[in-house]
Amino acid sequence: MKNQNTFELIAKIAIRVAVVITLGVLIFLVGFILVKGLPYIKPSMFSFTYNSDNVSLMPALISTIIITLFSLLISVPLGVFSAIYLSEYAKKNNKLVLLIRVTTETLSGIPSIVYGLFGMLFFVTFLGWGYSFLAGTFTLAIMILPLIIRTSEEALKAVSDTYREGSFGLGAGKLRTVFKIVVPSAIPGILSGIILAVGRIVGETAAVIYTSGTVAQIPTNLLMSVRTLSVHMYALSSEGLHMNEGYATAIVLLIVVVLINMLSSRIAKKIGGSL
Repeated sequence: MKNQNTFELIAKIAIRVAVVITLGVLIFLVGFILVKGLPYIKPSMFSFTYNSDNVSLMPALISTIIITLFSLLISVPLGVFSAIYLSEYAKKNNKLVLLIRVTTETLSGIPSIVYGLFGMLFFVTFLGWGYSFLAGTFTLAIMILPLIIRTSEEALKAVSDTYREGSFGLGAGKLRTVFKIVVPSAIPGILSGIILAVGRIVGETAAVIYTSGTVAQIPTNLLMSVRTLSVHMYALSSEGLHMNEGYATAIVLLIVVVLINMLSSRIAKKIGGSL
């Protein structure tokens, strides 16, 4: 009994220390960026035209939002419908299903720079799109597809079988049960996966540099070269001439990620509460 109490005490202390360290690192990171970048956020940084004097982040911010939306437009339908097939229609021990799952898990662990190299070789060079918004969009869509498939499938599996059995008992068919009962119940979990995907897109640098390029301009056609916020921050930092503006860009990037997470969480709660 004494040994058990000692172990519990040590475990509690270890947990609290881990929490304090985690919060401390987070607070230090955010505080450091705020101290370095906050004094350098000025109106000229939000000009719609970039030049070497204002190093405006507005073109990069707009490009980030647009490229994120287009990437989701491609990957979310493919990912969710693939997850529906794997969860609701495919046979459990089917070799094809097992192969798809192994492939999805493998693709999830591939470094983003590999996706960037693939996008550069296939979309930029082979298809002749050049360093463009379109090449970056398709590369990012492929990169987040395994994440959306995996999280959507887990969300669908988490829906209780009693919902399915009740629907079948009332005479509903498979298609109606899946799209009227199962999918709506899984939407909060699916949205969580989409939030993770958005976070990965917004913070991505390597894959975007190799496919979209680094030109700071607002895209007016699909074959224009653009830069995202993360690439903008990397460019300012690597040049060594605008380090402080790079920290200011990091603050804006943090705000964008927080706002996206808050909005998505609110939508998920609203949908979950209405079910």
